[in-house]
Formats: sequence, structure tokens, C-alpha cells
Amino acid sequence: MAEDGVPGIGDISRLGQWLADHGILPSSARPEVRLISGGRSNLTYLVDPRTVAGPDAPLLVLRRPPLGHVLPTAHDMGREYRVLSALAGTDIPVPQPMALCTDPDVIGAPFYLMRHVPGEVLRSEEDGERVSHDQARQLSERFADMLAAIHGVDLAAVGLTGFGRPQGYLERQLARWQRQWDLSATRDMPGYQELVQRLAAGLPGQNADGTLVHGDYRLDNMLVTLGAQPRIAAVVDWEMSTLGDPLADLGLALVYWAEPGDGDSAELSVAAMITASPGFLSRAQIAERYAAATGRDVSALGYYMAFGCFKLAVVLEGIHARFLQRKTVGEGFEREGQGVASLIQRAHRLLDSAS
Repeated sequence: MAEDGVPGIGDISRLGQWLADHGILPSSARPEVRLISGGRSNLTYLVDPRTVAGPDAPLLVLRRPPLGHVLPTAHDMGREYRVLSALAGTDIPVPQPMALCTDPDVIGAPFYLMRHVPGEVLRSEEDGERVSHDQARQLSERFADMLAAIHGVDLAAVGLTGFGRPQGYLERQLARWQRQWDLSATRDMPGYQELVQRLAAGLPGQNADGTLVHGDYRLDNMLVTLGAQPRIAAVVDWEMSTLGDPLADLGLALVYWAEPGDGDSAELSVAAMITASPGFLSRAQIAERYAAATGRDVSALGYYMAFGCFKLAVVLEGIHARFLQRKTVGEGFEREGQGVASLIQRAHRLLDSAS
């Protein structure tokens, strides 16, 4: 580790002092810190205090906003920390939150800490080669069941009643992501304006049962353990969570869920291509299992998937903008902008099929 600090963290000594001041480390000595690869939005670091606190000290994970080009209302560390705190101890497995720092002077931005959860992130086709057909089926079932469980959280019981406004959720989301596009767009994009118009014209009726929504639910936003009975050890990356329409969560999850023969999914580096491997359920089977678990009508799922394509296109354009500004940390960011046009065209095809 370089003496002048870690990108996105700066001088490790300041972080070490803050950890000591808040009783997380016994002294202000420098812990080992390294970037965890894979994230494309908030930056995630492994904080290893064992060299200064002994071999039994727990590993920690630090989350902070991305460098530069941070859009309004995005990357709120306090909101992410709040939902983790609310869900800790429930049937929804999340990392245990440890501390929230709102002082940007410590590492250059607000951040929070949580305990490290052992597990694997399954993302690539190479990962799929290690997963048996039976494990793939079970993981698919757990994936659908977990989303149903998230949407069934008792908001009052966990203290999330005021975490968002379910009424008018989709209208606000459409307006919000349009604003984000206007702030992020680096080029003219054929089909974008037409897509916005079609989404606005086809907004479904207000879903009466607003729920907790994850906002970026996908297989590689969870830690899993393999074995005879694979399980989800933790659902992570709650930065877009709020209260809203649960079918928007399902729609975006199925945009990420690749199937054999999906040409456009291969262009999305954020997509978990592992689900195109043998044994994983199809998108239709995931939707059917979710519907059976929740009793929700999923007949308008084509619209919600198109909306998910729109949202993801805006997110990737924002990441692409940060890459052009040289404000990304890690590898692979040069590919993010390639998927934007494909997502917009996929959204149009979904709307065509739903009409």
C-alpha cells in the first residue's frame, strides 16, 4: 500500500484515528485498506484491522460515494446506513452496520462501515462453471424468494415507514432519471427522447401496496455460499433503496437476469452473465415464482422491464461520464458506456411486445 494513501480514502492515518476515536480500533495505527473490485457506483473497500488490533479483529467494509460527478440525491450514505440498520436482525440478511461518518474531512466524503460477510459474488460465465445445475436452480429460487421477502418487510416494525413516498413513485422516478440524464449525458443518444415519451404515456396505475424496494436487485449484489444447499449470506448495495412499486424492483432484476441467447446482455458489464449458465431459471420462471409468493399481478412486467432498461441506461451514462472525467477507481469502466444504446433499444422492443 502506498504511503500517500489509497485512492478514494486518502491518508489512512486520518481514517485510523477516526476508527480509534469511535472505539472501533484500539489505537490510531493504520489499518490495511484495499479497494474491492466489482462496484460501479459507490466505492467499497475492505478494511483489515488485524495487523493493529490482533488476529481476531473482525474484517470491516467501508462504503463511500464515487469520485466526482455525484448527482443530486444520489449516493446518500445516511440512507444506505439507515436501511441496513433497520434490516439487521430480520429475515433479510444484510451486513451488520458498525458506524456512520458524515464528516467529509476524514477521507474526503461521508462513509459508513459494516462488518465483512464471508461469501462469494457470482457474476461471470466462468463463475457459472463452478455451480452445478442443482445449485443454479436453488440459487434462482432463493433469488425470487428473497425479493418477495424484501417486498414483504413490515415497514412499521423495522422503522422504515417514512423511508420514501410510495404514492406517485413511478412518476417521480421517471422525472428523477430524466434529470440525471440531463446532468450526465455525454452524447446524443438515438431513441432516448422517444423512450421517455413512451414510458410517460404508458405509466401503469398506482400500485396500492408500496413496499421497501432495493432499487438495484441482482444476483451479483449479494454474497452467496455454495454447497448442497446454497444460500444468500447477505444482500448488499442498498444505495437506491426506498419505498415504492415492488414491480419496478422485479422489472429491473429481470433486465439484469441473462438468458442463453441474450445478445445485448453481453454488453452490460454490470449484468450477472452467470444466469445464462445451465440450471438457472428463466426470467419467466423467476417472475412466476415471485408472483406465487406475493400474489401480485405481473402481467404488466414488460413495461416495468422497459422502465428498468431506461433507469440502467441513465446509471451507465453517469458512470461513463465519470470515466471520461477520470474520476473512476478500478478497472473496466471504459466498457460501461457501450451498453447504453442497447438498453434503450431493448426498452423499445419490450414496449412493442407489451402493446
